[in-house]
Amino acid sequence: VQLQASGGGLAQAGGSLRLSCVASGRTFSNYVMGWFRQAPGKEREFVGRISGSGGSTYYADSVKGRSTISRDNAKNTVYLQMNSLKPEDTAVYYCAAGSFRSSSVGSYSYWGQGTELTVSS
Repeated sequence: VQLQASGGGLAQAGGSLRLSCVASGRTFSNYVMGWFRQAPGKEREFVGRISGSGGSTYYADSVKGRSTISRDNAKNTVYLQMNSLKPEDTAVYYCAAGSFRSSSVGSYSYWGQGTELTVSS
């Protein structure tokens, strides 16, 4: 599976942004899709995930209530909608594909190249 993330950029605190990730190569709906992020000098951390059908989502506490993950299996695309952005959301965001519903980096076999989000205060 090849993954291509996009949609990052510069945003203001309190604003909203939607990241996208397009997949190719294998049956997209077979995969759990996760979003992770890595801030400068920090480890990569889990943001959220969505099941293959799109019927189940799970979020990290840091984004819960202000983020929504969705997917369009017909378009092989997964989205991360982030609202009420905070400066601490500044990071490189990665999409990943895996076979299990997990919050662990190691559980995902395929990774996109990352898209950078900077939130200014």
